[in-house]
Amino acid sequence: MLLGNAEFAGKKLHRALFVTLLILVVLLGVGLLMRSKRVTPFRGSERDKPMTYNRLGEEKSPYLLQHKDNPIHWFSWGEEAFRAAREQNRPIFLSIGYSTCHWCHVMAHDSFENQAVADLLNQHFISVKVDREERPDVDQIYMQAVVGLTGQGGWPLTVFLTPELQPFFGGTFFPRAKFIELLNLIQQAWLQQPDKILTSAEQITAYLRQQDAESSTASLDESVLAQAYQQFVQGFDAEHGGFGAAPKFPRSMALSLLLRLHRRSGEQAALKMVEVTLEKMARGGIYDHLGGGFARYSTDAIWLVPHFEKMLYDNALLAISYLEAYQVTNKPMYASVAQGILDYVLRDMTATAGGFYSAEDADSEGVEGKFYVWSEKELQAALTAEEFALFKKVYGVSSSGNFEAGENILHLTADYSWEVKQEPLLQSAHKKLFAMRERRVHPHKDDKILTAWNGLMIAAMAKGYQVLGDIRYLKAAQDAARFVQANLEDAGRLLRRYRDGDSRFLAYINDYAFLIFGLLALHEADFAVAWLDWARQLQRQQDRLFWDEAEGGYFFSPAENRDLLLRQKDFDDGAVPSGNSVAALNLLKLHALTLERDYRQRADKLLGVMAAKIKKFPSAYSQALMALDFDVDRAKEVAVVGSKEAPLTQQLKDYLFHTFVPNSVLAVGEPELGKALPLLRDRPQLHGKATVYVCEQGVCQLPTQDFEKAKSLIESYQPLSL
Repeated sequence: MLLGNAEFAGKKLHRALFVTLLILVVLLGVGLLMRSKRVTPFRGSERDKPMTYNRLGEEKSPYLLQHKDNPIHWFSWGEEAFRAAREQNRPIFLSIGYSTCHWCHVMAHDSFENQAVADLLNQHFISVKVDREERPDVDQIYMQAVVGLTGQGGWPLTVFLTPELQPFFGGTFFPRAKFIELLNLIQQAWLQQPDKILTSAEQITAYLRQQDAESSTASLDESVLAQAYQQFVQGFDAEHGGFGAAPKFPRSMALSLLLRLHRRSGEQAALKMVEVTLEKMARGGIYDHLGGGFARYSTDAIWLVPHFEKMLYDNALLAISYLEAYQVTNKPMYASVAQGILDYVLRDMTATAGGFYSAEDADSEGVEGKFYVWSEKELQAALTAEEFALFKKVYGVSSSGNFEAGENILHLTADYSWEVKQEPLLQSAHKKLFAMRERRVHPHKDDKILTAWNGLMIAAMAKGYQVLGDIRYLKAAQDAARFVQANLEDAGRLLRRYRDGDSRFLAYINDYAFLIFGLLALHEADFAVAWLDWARQLQRQQDRLFWDEAEGGYFFSPAENRDLLLRQKDFDDGAVPSGNSVAALNLLKLHALTLERDYRQRADKLLGVMAAKIKKFPSAYSQALMALDFDVDRAKEVAVVGSKEAPLTQQLKDYLFHTFVPNSVLAVGEPELGKALPLLRDRPQLHGKATVYVCEQGVCQLPTQDFEKAKSLIESYQPLSL
């Protein structure tokens, strides 16, 4: 999968390094780029062949297991591979991907199952496979290098390293003929000009260190929100929604930020950008009209032809955006789409024990999209004449189709509103076709359970319960949180991945930050103190394990991960928000709930560390700007001291659940819970009945038992000028 501009704003290498890279490319042969001459493959002696075998059968990663029968002598990432490279003085061929990646499958079948490719790799390289979802720290380093070298990135990620893990050449997908030629050229360069390769590798490594060091403490104010807004306006596709051209990614964090900017500014154009985008995406082929949920991205600018893989994190973030839009507008379409997402996750992506699975492939039976598309004849045979006539018009079905081989991707045509889905004939057709589709060969499901992505979906499910009132969503969030606590926490330390009874890999900043995010959302859905207690415990661990005491900010990986070229910090939003940005909002919410100054001080320091980067291109930091918006707005600390069943408590809870008041926290409980819930501490009930305190930065308005008065206090905000 290629990364779009919206997902990865990579920087080109500085001029000196670019010149070095150019020298290396020339060294590797003009034939690689111009294909003007053939290069005789290097042939080593028998004693040069490493005595090894494919080790991936010992792994749990679905992606690594997909490659366990390759004729290549794959290693997994680790000291065994590095030692072999050092002892045999061989370059490392690093291939990074994930199990539901379409182009990873293509390169696997084209190259990695081919004996000629395997012979070259086995004889001259140490080959290492990495699942980017298990080891995002490894992927992050080498993706940054490849984007710096080429201006773009994606998966499969193809990188060549020295035995000391320094990258010297890289790209993404290579067809077999070019890949074989590349292997021969790199092998010749490694033998004939090793000094130049090592010099280039050292300069690329220096570039990576420089990029990570480019942070300085500055200050942020509301002007950066206005700058981000103007950048969204400039990049917005007014006709089709979304930002930029094809391929088009659903930028859920940008949409959620725009809703916040609309709330405080009253700027209708901000809301329009959100609504046009959400409606166009839901009507398009990127949304699964039969089964719910969104595909990863659209290959075109009109959201029609998706890249069909479904990722847990996309669906979590989009569910939140649609739920927030429903709170703002009360338009049933948004509630319906959010329900479709969450029901899809409950049906297809939830383990019996409670965790959420990671992804579903784009391919089935080796064909991209086969599970999802329909021929006109197939539909006509499955439905009654009346059902088919309506279905054909509503979903744009034709004999020529709108996809490969005359197949049809279902999409809602312009002549029909979302409400047409309630037509009995259409509902009957949906039911028949969904049952028929269930009998097809399903795409591969990546059934590993990742802490970070589960944190996002816990938040989405908790939000779904609040807004839609479906208790199934609350139970799913609770069950997933309990699963993570039981299976992905060891002696207070989080782990990254669970699969098939095996929990492994020390967690990263995203795992801590996203899980805390989910637990805070869950606490405000069921008001259980245990979730807040756990969130605070995890925050202490996160601060101890990842915080940079010298410069500020959170490192991506724990210090124990010594198998890395360097330890980085990640501030940019990509397919998922930056862990640092999520942490900033978590810290502000924890401060609001507990009034502990350390949370606030750390949040201020964190936003200051990110400030210089944010100011350069604000719209690339939507999640951080949501934290800033929470900070500069008159964020409300709402304490309801009394029974959860009291009429006033229920009124206020229902109001906050169904109203878009993002810059607030809510604590509910009897007076005796003040020790566990600091926001309730020293705030007595009036006349022994439920009492509401609305506060800002610990300073409270007079307590009230009048719902309308409490509501007016909560609704106040700091106006914003865009």
